[in-house]
Amino acid sequence: MAKKPKKQQQSGGTPATVALTAAGVAYTVHAYEHDPAHPSYGEEAAEAMGVSPDRVFKTLVADVDGALVVAVVPVAGSLDLKALATAVGGKRAAMADLAAAERTTGYVRGGISPLGQRRKLRTVLDASARLHETICVSAGRRGLEVELAPDDLATLTDAVRAPVARG
Repeated sequence: MAKKPKKQQQSGGTPATVALTAAGVAYTVHAYEHDPAHPSYGEEAAEAMGVSPDRVFKTLVADVDGALVVAVVPVAGSLDLKALATAVGGKRAAMADLAAAERTTGYVRGGISPLGQRRKLRTVLDASARLHETICVSAGRRGLEVELAPDDLATLTDAVRAPVARG
């Protein structure tokens, strides 16, 4: 009996784009030249793509009561840790240790995507995403964003939708 071939990652793709393609979700990839000197990965992405920072969302990994949780919030604001804990039924939240976040997701800081993670983490998508037809999130590499419908992102990540962003 012949072995079933393993599914190959697309040439130049990331686990995030491979996951989107496999799910049959419509998306657009936006690549730009990443500047390591830029103070904010998310703001850099918004500027480079000419997109409002309200539509570009950053992926943050937090520790809620000992479990890693992903928060997807607009780059124009910050994460409300108390609201994140509440959204997942927890008591306390703090930003996760960077090494733990990178090891668990399989991505590096500035390129962590809510999609295609090594170990799928519980995800909370900020409620403001519903205000936009499409949003942009990291495609899994610095200088690479993916634009998709917020409903598709929520479905693929089994996200809870809650107001977890500030300002």
